[in-house]
Amino acid sequence: MEFLCVLPFMFLGIAATAFWIWMLVDCLTNESSEGNDKLIWVLVIVLANGLGALIYFFVRRPQREEERRMENSHADERFPRK
Repeated sequence: MEFLCVLPFMFLGIAATAFWIWMLVDCLTNESSEGNDKLIWVLVIVLANGLGALIYFFVRRPQREEERRMENSHADERFPRK
């Protein structure tokens, strides 16, 4: 019976760890290597653990997606479709 009380917290811990790994891999693979941006974000994610992953997810990831969208729209302007 005690195991049933612990089970939700185990799932929460597994989900939090998976999210942390996802954000770390996302940062390592998608963040540009210009300057120290990648290094700083990796340090934030690793040293602040779950909080760092949440900060990266809500602050930097949307900025990077917007930058990528802007680059794609500029590429579309240079090479219009027929």
